[in-house]
Amino acid sequence: MTKTIDYFFGIGSPWAYIGLDAFVELVAQSGAKIRPYLIPLIVENGAIYSRDRPDARRAYWMKDLQRWAALRGKKLDFTNRSGLSDPTPAGFLVLAAQLEGQDWVALARALQHAFWGTAADIGSADVRKAIADAAGFDGAALEARAALPDISELWSSNRDTAKEAGVFGLPTYRYDGELYWGQDSLPFLERHLSGEKLVP
Repeated sequence: MTKTIDYFFGIGSPWAYIGLDAFVELVAQSGAKIRPYLIPLIVENGAIYSRDRPDARRAYWMKDLQRWAALRGKKLDFTNRSGLSDPTPAGFLVLAAQLEGQDWVALARALQHAFWGTAADIGSADVRKAIADAAGFDGAALEARAALPDISELWSSNRDTAKEAGVFGLPTYRYDGELYWGQDSLPFLERHLSGEKLVP
């Protein structure tokens, strides 16, 4: 039986961006498949947006992001981040690719890199379309698909599933009923996939 990993993530999460390639590589090595759930942070379950954290914690968060980005070979650009639009519509674009059977991982990677690696304003439809086109997708078609009601319904359904599962932060991986929060938890997920569950 193929192993299935529920993947709760968001385009606006720098940790999801940093850990995406390592996660995809682990999935391939394990012969598993990904069941994606693109969601926002679940505040009711304890998530805290970075803007709402105390200064000391925000400073540590920034440093830790830079450490992990360097370790994972990812670039981060913090230029004018406060001037960037809400990346949520970019998530709808990825949901559209998912429902159309397209390579949603490649699109997510392109949008995350643009947002976190080059500080592109992916809240803008024109910017999103250009990024999608450059990645080999039909940006205009995906934008049109993302505007249909079933996309927002899937977003809401994903959020409900995540909330019920106990997810709060991004990314979170669920395998065999066990949650692993954060891309730094990938070693624990890897052990679980190989049959070694550290905590019963």
